[in-house]
Parts: sequence; structure tokens; C-alpha cells
Amino acid sequence: MEQLASLTNRKKSLSAGRAGAARLTRNSKIIKTIIAAIREKKGGHVISLDMRKINEAVADFFIICEADNQPQIRAIAENVQRQVKEKCGESPYHHEGYNNLHWVLIDYVNVVVHVMHPESRKFYRLEEMWSDAQGKEHTD
Repeated sequence: MEQLASLTNRKKSLSAGRAGAARLTRNSKIIKTIIAAIREKKGGHVISLDMRKINEAVADFFIICEADNQPQIRAIAENVQRQVKEKCGESPYHHEGYNNLHWVLIDYVNVVVHVMHPESRKFYRLEEMWSDAQGKEHTD
């Protein structure tokens, strides 16, 4: 639940900075890098949500995936951060959830990555919460 609070608080603090930032597309290098990093560590049910047409959205894209256990959640999250740093030169603005490893959130301002245990994903239902966003499944 702290991840949802983090995004709510972040919206207020970054709204001015985000307005001047470059807008992303599904073909942006950072999005492709994140999805490849998730796949490399066998993340499942990968979905990107295009939030650009939603005024209340805190980012241009959400990328959501799941992992069956805590070591895999950590491996995916760490690989995303490592690959984005190496290939895109970007570090996250914020990340959290490494303490309990049921839902790790990695915030790159315009794109937010959610690595979730299946039970957490079912409970929080981010895809339903943001059902106005255009979703795309990323399968192998």
C-alpha cells in the first residue's frame, strides 16, 4: 500500500518537472529496455499501460509484471535498474518495496515499473484502477 501512497505524493512534487520532460512512446528506448530486462529474468504477464491521455495519471506509462517468489521479484527489479542505467543512462527517481518483496515499484518519472507477486497484483488490480489506459500485453 505504501507504493500507492508514494505515487500520490510524487504527483504533487513532480508535476512541474514532468510538464517539461520529453513524452515517451511505446517504442522509447527506456520502455524497450525495461521490458527486455523483465523478460530476461522470466517476469510473467507483462503489460504496459499508456497513461498519456489520462489527466490524473502520474506517469506516461506503467509497466506491470509479476514474479512467483521474492528472489525473482528482487532479480527482476535489480535487472531493470541495472539495464536502464547501462543502456539509457538513467537512475530511478524513487524505488520502494525491497523490504517485503511483494510489490517493488521503480519510478523513472515518465514510466513507473511495478514488479508484483501474483497475489498482490490480484489484490491491488492496477489494470482495473487505470482501465481508461490503453493496455498492451508483451508476450514472448
